Amino acid sequence: MWRPSALAFSGFTGGAGFIGSHVVTALAARGHESVVLDALLPSAHPTAPQPPDAAADWIHADVRDRVVLARALHGVDAVCHQAAMVGLGKDFADAPAYVSCNDFGTAVLLATMAETGVCRLVLAGSMVVYGEGRYDCPRHGPVHPGPRAAADLDAGRFEPSCPDCAAELVPGLVDEDAPADPRNVYASTKIAQEHLTAAWARATGGRAVSLRYHNVYGPGMPRNTLYAGVASFFRSALARGEAPRVSEDGGQRRDFVHVRDVASANVLALEALAGREPGVLSAFNTGSGEPHTVGEMATALARAHGGPKPVVTGEYRLGDVRHITASSQRLNRELGWRAETGFAEGMAEFARSGERGT
Repeated sequence: MWRPSALAFSGFTGGAGFIGSHVVTALAARGHESVVLDALLPSAHPTAPQPPDAAADWIHADVRDRVVLARALHGVDAVCHQAAMVGLGKDFADAPAYVSCNDFGTAVLLATMAETGVCRLVLAGSMVVYGEGRYDCPRHGPVHPGPRAAADLDAGRFEPSCPDCAAELVPGLVDEDAPADPRNVYASTKIAQEHLTAAWARATGGRAVSLRYHNVYGPGMPRNTLYAGVASFFRSALARGEAPRVSEDGGQRRDFVHVRDVASANVLALEALAGREPGVLSAFNTGSGEPHTVGEMATALARAHGGPKPVVTGEYRLGDVRHITASSQRLNRELGWRAETGFAEGMAEFARSGERGT
């Protein structure tokens, strides 16, 4: 059997981070060895984590360090690239840091892979590349609403409307053929990572997959950083005895997928790379296929934790989208992946679990 070494890089979600550490564990369970490189940036790791137990080798370095990177790639068969600053950040002043970590870091990785002859890559993509999700208008069919106006949000009008007739839209599941429409700096860097990877694949004959993660949650999720996910913020509030604060009206639809399911998708993608078409980047949505609202998620966590009920604030962030839920049928059809952890089970486990950070 082909035995890949998965090289997990991190600015935030690499081999020592939330998703990456689960991928390393899942690879070890399948008999694969991992070389883990992680920068341990303070913005992602308020306290330094322990090196992953399942890692064959552990390197504390930045993916942008080309000299160290070249040494780390020696003898590696495939790369699982998890490095990214995530979330919206504080304001646009964070743009250079996001571009440097996410895009320049990816460019350095790909250039070094080309030099060292490593030709297989699984990229941590994101559903944020789509902007708003799929919508259907009763009169005009599928439509793509633009960014929501501040005046509408101030007035509590959170739902996008048809750009042609202003009718109420019906949200649905987005597939991989939907056009990219990044709405913030982070989203822009994630689509740029895919474009860079596609260019690398064409130039080198490499084989590449981008797993477009939806809202990943589960044990080990970071807290007390600007880059923690909404589920982590709610869980932290409950741990303090406070009610989760839900933005807008709580009706935002998301696809919450458990981190162990995301890790299994990475393993399947890594193992399947040898048989993928060379010179091509294939994108796969990676979600549970079971949409829930943010309000439902907060309620499920509060119920499982035994804490106070969520408070709906009506507050908003201009960079946020209203609805984005996934169809992961392509990943199921081509790689045989399916999410195994249900919403109620996963949220109950997460509500009881410990968290990374302090």
